[in-house]
Amino acid sequence: MGHIAVIVRRELASYFATPLAYVFIVIFLVMAGSLAFFVGNFFDRSQADLQPFFTFHPWLYLVLIPALAMRLWAEERKSGTIELLLTLPISMTEAVVGKFLASWVFAGIALALTAPFWITVNYLGHPDNGVILASYIASFLMAGAFLAIGACLSALTKNQVIAFVVTAAVCFAFTVSGSPIVLGFVKGWAPEAVISTVAGFSFLTHFNAIIRGVIDLRDAVFFLSAIAFFLYANTIIVDLKKAD
Repeated sequence: MGHIAVIVRRELASYFATPLAYVFIVIFLVMAGSLAFFVGNFFDRSQADLQPFFTFHPWLYLVLIPALAMRLWAEERKSGTIELLLTLPISMTEAVVGKFLASWVFAGIALALTAPFWITVNYLGHPDNGVILASYIASFLMAGAFLAIGACLSALTKNQVIAFVVTAAVCFAFTVSGSPIVLGFVKGWAPEAVISTVAGFSFLTHFNAIIRGVIDLRDAVFFLSAIAFFLYANTIIVDLKKAD
C-alpha cells in the first residue's frame, strides 16, 4: 500500500502541475451546471431533488473521462518514462492500481466540488438526502468504471488521440447496451440468455437504478467488478507492451 500511495501522490501532483486539472474541473462544473439548469429545468420542475443534475453525468463522462484517461499510459509509452516507472521497486499491479486510483481520486475531487448543488437544493426545499448521497456514490463508481476502461485502452497505444476515441466508443457501447437500439439488433438472432446478458452490461441501467433511490448491492458490485476486470486487463497489457 505504501508503494501505491507514492504513485498516487506522484500522479496527482502531475495533474495539478499542468493546466489539465483546472481545465477539466472548470469544464465539468460548467457543463454539469448548465445541463442541470437549462436542459434539465432544475428550477422549473419545482422539486427538491438533484435528478436533473445526475441524469446527465453518464453523457458528461463519455466526453470528459476519456480525455482524463487517455494520458495514463499512452503518454508514458510515448515519452519513454514507462521504462523508468517499471524499474522502480514496485510491482506491475501496484503501478496500474496507483495510476488508476490517482485519476479516480481526481475525478472524485471534481465531483465533490459540485457540493454547492446539494447545499442549494437543501436550502430551497427538503430533499431525500439519502437518495442524493446514493447518486453521488453511483456517479463516482461510474467514473471509476470509465477510467478503468480508459486506462486499459490507453496502454494499447502511444497515441493519446486514438486512446481517447477508442475509450469513448467502448464506454458508449457499455452505456447504451441496455437500450432498445442495441437490444433490438441482438433480438434478431440471439437467444434470450444472450439478450439478458447484453442488457445486464448497461452502465446506464445500473446507474439509473441507484439514482432513483433503489439501493441494490448488485449495482455497486457490477461497477466494482468492471473496474477490477479492466485493471487486471490493464496489468496484462502493460506487461506485454513494456518492451515496445
